[in-house]
Amino acid sequence: MDNRPTLVLTGASRGIGHATVKRFSTAGWRIITCSRQEFSDKCPWPAGEDDHIQVDLSDPENLGNAIAEMRRRLEANGGRLDALVNNAGISPKGDGGKRLDSIATPMHAWRTVFQVNFFAPIMLARGLMKELKAAGGSVVNVSSIAGSRVHPFAGTAYATSKAALASLTREMAADFGPHGIRVNAIAPGEIDTAILSPGTEKMIVDIPLNRLGAPAEVAETIFFLCTAPSSYVNGAEIHVNGGQHV
Repeated sequence: MDNRPTLVLTGASRGIGHATVKRFSTAGWRIITCSRQEFSDKCPWPAGEDDHIQVDLSDPENLGNAIAEMRRRLEANGGRLDALVNNAGISPKGDGGKRLDSIATPMHAWRTVFQVNFFAPIMLARGLMKELKAAGGSVVNVSSIAGSRVHPFAGTAYATSKAALASLTREMAADFGPHGIRVNAIAPGEIDTAILSPGTEKMIVDIPLNRLGAPAEVAETIFFLCTAPSSYVNGAEIHVNGGQHV
């Protein structure tokens, strides 16, 4: 039996997800990663390839199969899951990388974005509820500063899905809490990753700390919400944005 605490993380292949895996791996956790891509050799954490599940979160049937596979793999931990981090998110762009507003966003794009950014997190939490309950586990939903204001780069479908995810986090905290499962969210601002939109650096003037955030700083907040120091934190949304929201 594997007695290590276990994390299931979506969107593990880059940016915040990649930094989160490194943080938990350093602390000795077993990590089951999920992403659209096959496991990359650029992700050198222990048993990374063995504990990676390739899943298309936009396909409910594929996600259902992936949840069944996760539950099978968690049998090695006695059917326990200590943390679920819903990090995966998509934000489609128009021609030339143009922001898609509420007028221009095709309806099929709305549906795909909400499936990945909103429905997948609750499907995963419900599908893994037995394992989370067995461990007294924690769920962290990654929302966004774009969920609370019109953003110059994030499209309308992305922004509204993240606003809905923040609201869902409160509902989940009330519903999952009596089962011993804490549910919280983090709302990152402008984080320095490889997928930054051109022009993001100009937004630094609106950030009180006068800099972009680092993926590792977001990962530390996620780690806090999944471990004992946050044992009485439930239903919160923590802003990780250098004060940009004030």
